[in-house]
Amino acid sequence: MVELKVDQDKCLGCGNCVVACPVNGSISPEVAGGHGSKTEDTIMMVENGLIKLFNPQKCTKCGTCPLFCPTDAIFLE
Repeated sequence: MVELKVDQDKCLGCGNCVVACPVNGSISPEVAGGHGSKTEDTIMMVENGLIKLFNPQKCTKCGTCPLFCPTDAIFLE
């Protein structure tokens, strides 16, 4: 089974994956504009300078987030 993973040692906390994720944008529209989510219902958010997965089970495995990660810290495995 494919799962969404984050390598915290590589993560810069830039939030590109958070903004790029179409599921995050549908759950919390302010995310698409580059603003922080107002809910922890999203798949992932930047917390304390790193990406934290809140609801990885909501991930549709579309592969968008890894495309926007400059350090390959987020991936499907």
